[in-house]
Amino acid sequence: MKNQFLIVSVLLLLIGISAVSAASISGNTVTAISPLDAAALVYVSGYDISPAVFYPDETGTVTVHVTNAANTSVTVSQPDLMDPHFHVVSNGAYVTATSIGPAETVDFNFIVTADASDGTYFPLFTVSTHVQGASAIHSQIKIKVDSTDVRASISSKPDTFSISKKDSVNVSVVNPRDGDITNVLIIPEADGATVFPSEYYAGTVKAGSSIQAPFQITPNNQTDVTFHVEYDNGDNKHTTDVVLPIVIGEDKTAAVPVINNVVVTSSGTNYQMTGDITNAGITDAAAMVVTVDPPARGVEPYTEYAIGALASDDFSSFELTFASNDLSAVPVKVSWKDADGNSFSSVKTMDLGNYSGSSGSSTRTGSSGSSSTGGTGTAAARTAGGFGGPGGGSIFGLGGSRSGGLSAFYLPIGLGILVIIAVVLWIKRKWIAGKLKKQ
Repeated sequence: MKNQFLIVSVLLLLIGISAVSAASISGNTVTAISPLDAAALVYVSGYDISPAVFYPDETGTVTVHVTNAANTSVTVSQPDLMDPHFHVVSNGAYVTATSIGPAETVDFNFIVTADASDGTYFPLFTVSTHVQGASAIHSQIKIKVDSTDVRASISSKPDTFSISKKDSVNVSVVNPRDGDITNVLIIPEADGATVFPSEYYAGTVKAGSSIQAPFQITPNNQTDVTFHVEYDNGDNKHTTDVVLPIVIGEDKTAAVPVINNVVVTSSGTNYQMTGDITNAGITDAAAMVVTVDPPARGVEPYTEYAIGALASDDFSSFELTFASNDLSAVPVKVSWKDADGNSFSSVKTMDLGNYSGSSGSSTRTGSSGSSSTGGTGTAAARTAGGFGGPGGGSIFGLGGSRSGGLSAFYLPIGLGILVIIAVVLWIKRKWIAGKLKKQ
């Protein structure tokens, strides 16, 4: 047993001595004694693929890195990439031999077309050395083919759009592939709408991730906006589209001016109108102005009344002076702007046909008539009880809204005073009766 162990030890020692005599490590290289040893020290140190994942029938580049670890140059030739599913377009590019110096790496580039369906493939890279008796260098290259496409969708938009009103939308680009896509560019196309920005550059979208591209759309009519999504997979151009129908409708978030508690008084041939205006909408109104429209004609001192900013659920009083020969149609126009500067207007017509006053000061009642919208934007005014609000809103203010003037309390105040007097008289009835008997 001891003799066997001794023999094995001697053999291992001899092998180690022969290996050291054949090659030794010097710096970043291995000292090779013979050309055959040097050829054995050439190897495939890595590879790069562009695109990282091919589409079927797509062309890309495979770069193989070959490194020489020997301390002497080695000449190689006839590099090739072999697989029945990949056609090498660049065959014949390496017609001459290539010398690889000590510790040097040489890249072999192959332009290939994937003639394959979805799946993972392993083409064989091979290169020969100019050393008699040396084996060729082989290495498998992993290439994936996937037809899964990049997806684009509208991830955020309003339920409806309004003419000349700017709204925001988001375009989502999702990359479900295992490789990155680059130079992602989104270009909107629309006939009948203004879209900002005119294009959106997203750059690289990593594998398995997504991006959101914000756009602002101002429609001039009902139309479609097509977003063209362009991107590169390697050096291959691809495009996918997503279409956004622009549906014109009522803006559910717009400011809604409601006029109530209107009081009209006359003096000579002119009239004075006072009242309250409430913003019953969701968003604030800016630069609000109240005027009368024909056949009524504004006169001094209040031909128009500037309210300014009116927040949602807030109200303000106004006062107008006007002249009119037809009290059956007194249109009151409310104009305002939104936060983006878009202009809106709402016109409501007062019917004062029952007015029959003469010269001198007097107060009369009237009722609201039809309403219309105008201005550069779509008026989003929804009548909540018309001019008078719930309950009819008489010009005297009776039955008006929560923002009614003092006139709205005349009747309840009078009734309250009568009740108090009646209670006092009932309590003091005996004392009053006694006083009357003494008299």
